[in-house]
This record gives sequence, C-alpha cells and structure tokens, in this order.
Amino acid sequence: MATAAESEPAFIGIDLSGPKMRAATVSGAGLVIQRREAKIEPDHLVQQVAQVVNELRSDPLDIASIGIAIPGLVNRQTDRVVVSRDLPSTVREDLHSEFIAATGLRVELENDANAGAYGEYKVGAGQGSRDMFYITIGDGIGGAIILDGKLWTGASGFAGEVGHITIDTEGIECQCGNTGCLETVASAPNIVRRAKERLSRDSTSSLSKLAMNKAFTADDVAHEANNGDDFSLMMIERTGKYIGTGVASVINLLNIERIVLGGGVMDAGDLILNPIIHEAKRRAFQPCFEATQIVAGALGNDAIAIGAAMLARDAS
Repeated sequence: MATAAESEPAFIGIDLSGPKMRAATVSGAGLVIQRREAKIEPDHLVQQVAQVVNELRSDPLDIASIGIAIPGLVNRQTDRVVVSRDLPSTVREDLHSEFIAATGLRVELENDANAGAYGEYKVGAGQGSRDMFYITIGDGIGGAIILDGKLWTGASGFAGEVGHITIDTEGIECQCGNTGCLETVASAPNIVRRAKERLSRDSTSSLSKLAMNKAFTADDVAHEANNGDDFSLMMIERTGKYIGTGVASVINLLNIERIVLGGGVMDAGDLILNPIIHEAKRRAFQPCFEATQIVAGALGNDAIAIGAAMLARDAS
C-alpha cells in the first residue's frame, strides 16, 4: 500500500456494489493507503459504514471527505438513492443525511459504475483520454460516460445503463422488466445460468470440470477457461460476443475515444477481451471503431472505491 504525508488530506472511498463492502483510504493522487472489507449488512448499513470509517480514521491522516458508491440509480442533484436492486431498503431512507450524521464528514453519494469510471479515468486505464465509456461486468452490468473529463449523467443522473441494451428480443425477462437485455446473458449469474443450461442438455459437455461442480460460479468458468477447458472457453467466448455487440452500439452512438471494461467477469483477461474486440469490430461502423480503443480496466477490485474517493476529492 502507498504512504502519504500526514499533512496532506486523504479521502475515503466505499464500494457497496457487492456482497462485501470494500473501503479504502486514498491519497489525493489516487493511491490506496489502506483497505478494509466486510460483509454488507443491509439492515445496519449506516452503522456499518460508520464503523469502517472510524477504523480508517484511526490512521493519523487527515480525512477530508467520503465518497460512497451505491449499486443502483443515484440522483446527485437530490442526493437520493432512487432505485437499488441490491439494497432495496436504502431507497426509503435519506442515506446521505444519515451517513453525514454517523461519520461527521462530508459525504458524496454516486452510482457504482460512475465511481468505477471516474477511478479508471483519473488513475487507471482511462488516463490520457478525453472521452471515455466505462462498462463494469459483474453481478450486474453498469456503464458510465465521461465527456471532456467530466461524468455525463444525463437529465436525471441515470445515463450509461448499457446493461439494459437489448441484445436478444426473444430472450429472457430482465429484472428491469425488459426482455433480452445484455445483463440477462453476460452478467456473472447469467453466465452461470447459460452454462448450466448447456451442460444439462448437451451430453458432449459432460467432460467439462464444471459438470462435476453443481455450485460453480462465473469465477469458476473463467478459471477453467484459463486452464484450457474447452466448454468454459466456449462460454467465455460467447459471453464476449454478447458484450461486444453492446460495445458496438456504444461505439456507433458516441464515437467515443476509449472504452474501458472492468468488473469481476473481466478477470478472464484476454480470453474475454479478444472476443469483445472482435465482435465490436464486426458490428460497429468501421470509421467509428477505428477511432476507439477498447481496453481492460487497470484498477481491479479497487476501481469503485478509488473512484468514489476521487469524486469526494473533486467535489470539495
């Protein structure tokens, strides 16, 4: 971990987008100084965040403010959580005021994909670009747009929801109410769903190691693909094609300079990145594709926490 001068202000970034809370103290330059993790307790979220903040403040560094990334739709103008599938009870609460009261610090709330995008843009794979689109692929699929160095969040703060681009009009119903969204085929739970469906109907796939593990995860699919398992490689490649189809739509619509791909599914590395690029090239308007760089994120699991801290820094 990095160190920072005690006289320099630092910032706390908190990522609430998964089953675990990921929190980090981050220097003004975007370097992680210390980290904390804890299983999220939705019914005690405010108290849990306050406890983690107190632990991180035990360091002699001067903590200036906190950024908190929420999985869902966050209206920055009103500092309200409008929709959160993973933390539904938060929609009924004034989290912003409660976090301020519990921590005694200024707090910035943001959507998790927007925070991840800001982290990658400032100190990760987006550095050096002016305009960037970020896609995070994990339990859900989120997106964020940065134009001229600033988050562009749309009329009500909800821009970038690339996970709900329609990929298959005959597909399964998405939790958003639409059918065939990108999220229904390429998110981590749906990679597992597709793999299990294929294993159950295709006897030739029974040689896959995944068939022996009834409780496998998307991480297991990526792991077996990296070990050369043919079935897992096929599933990762097909997932890449779905994502590449969505990426092509982004390229055609925005003519964006750089697309950064993050989230746990990207742990498959080039095995998924290459099919994404290949399919995007096949489907995008060629002059737009040639102007776009498609790269994997550089910050890994720290992207959202770092981005939340950087948003807190830049809002001061």
